[in-house]
Amino acid sequence: MRVLRRGDEGPAVAEVRSTLAALGLMPPAEGQAEPAVFDPVVEHAIRAFQQQRGLITDGLVGPATYRALRDATHQLGGRPLAYLVSAPLTGDDVVTLQERLLELGYDAGRANGVFGQQTELALRIFQRDYGLTVDGICGPGTVRALRQLSPRASGGRPVLLREQERVRRSGPRLRGKRIVIDPGHGGADQGVVVNGVLERDLMWDLATRLEGRMVATGMEALLTRGPDQCPDEGERARFANDAGADLVLSLHSDANSSPHAQGVASFHFGTANRTTTSSLGEAMAGLVQRELVKRTNLRDCGAHPKTWDLLRLTRCPAVRIEIGYLTNADDRARLSDPRFRDVIAEGIVVAVKRLYLLGENDQPTGTFTFADVMAHEVLSKG
Repeated sequence: MRVLRRGDEGPAVAEVRSTLAALGLMPPAEGQAEPAVFDPVVEHAIRAFQQQRGLITDGLVGPATYRALRDATHQLGGRPLAYLVSAPLTGDDVVTLQERLLELGYDAGRANGVFGQQTELALRIFQRDYGLTVDGICGPGTVRALRQLSPRASGGRPVLLREQERVRRSGPRLRGKRIVIDPGHGGADQGVVVNGVLERDLMWDLATRLEGRMVATGMEALLTRGPDQCPDEGERARFANDAGADLVLSLHSDANSSPHAQGVASFHFGTANRTTTSSLGEAMAGLVQRELVKRTNLRDCGAHPKTWDLLRLTRCPAVRIEIGYLTNADDRARLSDPRFRDVIAEGIVVAVKRLYLLGENDQPTGTFTFADVMAHEVLSKG
């Protein structure tokens, strides 16, 4: 679909206006058809919706925002839900189903709004346990049962407990951990380009430096793309899922209309107004953020929840790191220095190590060196 923006008109805009009104983000038209104009009121409502949903708050209706608007119209019980291999169902009704199953003690995976195999398996076990027809379809009977039962886990975060237990069982050593490194953009997509400095090339170089250090520790490091490739976010997520990754690290640089914008930010799956989040992704984003700020003195732009496809569709924890603004002269000069990229790579490796240490035998932020990591691997082996 084409991107809709302020000033556009037509049936697609009318559909967007109608959806926003149904969601309570715009006043409904009183006794008349919705005007098919993308005016400032629509733009404001879209920005509010994007902020709620963890999307880029740009006031534009592109593919991600349109998908989220469409998903928001579905409520549990409004349609039967089932696992469709070729085109999995998505929507707020799927999120509600996943959250309800998790509350009842069934591992439906991350509540990401995608009806996949794990959600179907959890639903079938629920149906079996409660004497329902075991068909993997969430129809009227299953919805009634889900609504009648009291949750086994109330007010807690069962996904957090499961994720923490997986990390605990995997142990503190890095050897054998499978990490997917995702250098942003690629091929014809150069990313941010300023004064001949290309985000695509910087992130490829950083990814290879990070890969080398990870392999040296015994981790299995996989790249989502080659230097001349640019898979979309869904393809990158599928690559990580098919590889059985333990963690995904996506590398980017940022840009801003103001040359004064600078710093580093980290992102994990989640939204500001929902309990749904990747708990380990949130922890990893915080570890990366603290390490990089301490080691580089880049401005701390914080760690934030987002629902970008790479974060939402990966089954394992995923973190996207926006390292510096190429539109800022200082950040651009530092990122152009290979020694600085070495510092970034070391900081990320240390953050990964900290995740698996679970706070044991740890050291103050910014003081753990790559040599310390290697020494710890040897001691852990012993």
